[in-house]
Amino acid sequence: MDHLKPSSQAGRLLLVDGHAYAYRAFFAIRELRSPDGQPTNAIFGFSKMLQKLHARLEPSHLIVIWDAGLDARRMELLPDYKAQRPTTPVSLEEQLPQLLDFIQASGFSTVAVDGVEADDLIGSYALNGASGGWDVIIASSDKDFMQLVRPGIRLSNPSDKTDRLWSDEDVIQKTGVQPSQIVDYLSLIGDSVDNINGVPGVGPKTAVELLNQFGSIEAMLANVANIASARIRSAVDTHREVLKRNKQLIGLRVDLQLPKHINQCSVGCADSVELCRLYSRWGFHSMKNDLETRGATQPALL
Repeated sequence: MDHLKPSSQAGRLLLVDGHAYAYRAFFAIRELRSPDGQPTNAIFGFSKMLQKLHARLEPSHLIVIWDAGLDARRMELLPDYKAQRPTTPVSLEEQLPQLLDFIQASGFSTVAVDGVEADDLIGSYALNGASGGWDVIIASSDKDFMQLVRPGIRLSNPSDKTDRLWSDEDVIQKTGVQPSQIVDYLSLIGDSVDNINGVPGVGPKTAVELLNQFGSIEAMLANVANIASARIRSAVDTHREVLKRNKQLIGLRVDLQLPKHINQCSVGCADSVELCRLYSRWGFHSMKNDLETRGATQPALL
């Protein structure tokens, strides 16, 4: 399929939202255990998903990026930021170190920085890569990443069964606004996933109408008297500071220092001996047999 071919001569950089895929795998497969009784449902699902991503998108460079704490600036702005999220299930927590073993043995790179959210690291890698001529693909279903879409940056959404790579046209079709307006759009309607309240009475349809009329929150606040609905006009005027705060909460940081240079994250050859050992330990017999049949010569396309 032409839309999956790299659009850049520099190479294709695939950025994978590690915790998002780990959670997705964990809840997709509810019960799976190794021969010694340890949970392996997240390991199995994650490994299958990552192998499928690599086989479909054929990146030259791949980084799985992990959360390692909440951003201090966002916590200062909103102490209840993401406070409603449940703690990581113990059985998933137990499997995370083994996911790292799988990633390393597969020839892929992984990154986490203490006190930094994965979204900000992904944003920084994506903008850095696009400015350097890389064909960047972000693998995640997180709607916040729509703000990054532009020439050189597309999204692979695991919830989208068409397997298409989302461009600006897809973002517009999904939300009704441009990628450059996503932060303003989410600031208006709020984001319950991150415990961020929007403007009361402003839903997606009204947010689109406001942004189509004014272009941005800043222009809207400067011309609030031009909002036709008295109810919405009053709500927006009353929540000026909330909107300004929300933009700081929702806008991704894209200027972080990269812990690994992109050139250090090329897809390497899989360590088939180590993978076979891991598959045996986890009881993934079909995966072990497939690997042994395929041989050890292929780079991480297993």
